[in-house]
Amino acid sequence: MLMSQGGRAAKLHYLANSFRVLVPGDHVLCAVSGEKIPLDHLRYWSVARQEAYASAEAATKAEMAAKGEARA
Repeated sequence: MLMSQGGRAAKLHYLANSFRVLVPGDHVLCAVSGEKIPLDHLRYWSVARQEAYASAEAATKAEMAAKGEARA
């Protein structure tokens, strides 16, 4: 029988084309908005920063912020 991980945040290791579950859960939090992202809807993340994003817009915002920090 599968154990339900309802309401629990997962811890993931983000890879180039996938991710590995380190700690089971049903969602991760968006690094930009804090929004819960169900694992089956997770499409955007940064391998370099090991962060998840709720949308392409959030991913772009994080990328632009990281580039801005690198210049400072």
